[in-house]
Amino acid sequence: MQWKSKDIEVYLEEKEYIDTAVVPLIPISLGRSMKQTVEQGEFIQLLSLHLERQFKGRMLFLPAYTYLSDNGESKKFGDLLEWEKMIKESGFKYVFFLTSDPIWRNMEEFASESLLFIPSIPLNNMDDQYKQSIMEDQVKQLMKEIVKGWQATY
Repeated sequence: MQWKSKDIEVYLEEKEYIDTAVVPLIPISLGRSMKQTVEQGEFIQLLSLHLERQFKGRMLFLPAYTYLSDNGESKKFGDLLEWEKMIKESGFKYVFFLTSDPIWRNMEEFASESLLFIPSIPLNNMDDQYKQSIMEDQVKQLMKEIVKGWQATY
């Protein structure tokens, strides 16, 4: 389920069955790494759409947490802990953060089962069929990690 009014109406009616929230993590930079951060954001957003299709009715995809890539790690880390706390307090049993920014791998110990890191693949010069194939492969990989996260808490 996406962060859209139509999906939220369904969520509110069926929330006891929707136990998982996913938050894409998207860096923003207007400096030298601008192109790289844009590619990471495009990749994660597209991957989120494909993943949402696989788990429709089981997950709610929240709006992306966007952050300045130049901000200190402790601020990003603190913000993420606040998000996780708020999401869990609202009734979600599982929270996954989806990212392709390597900075989060340094913080993986805070919740290794919550962080889904997948390296970004530049998609801008690929034809649609190849892009679709890559997304399907990436989603399969993520599905395994998500199921592992679900099983880790049982």
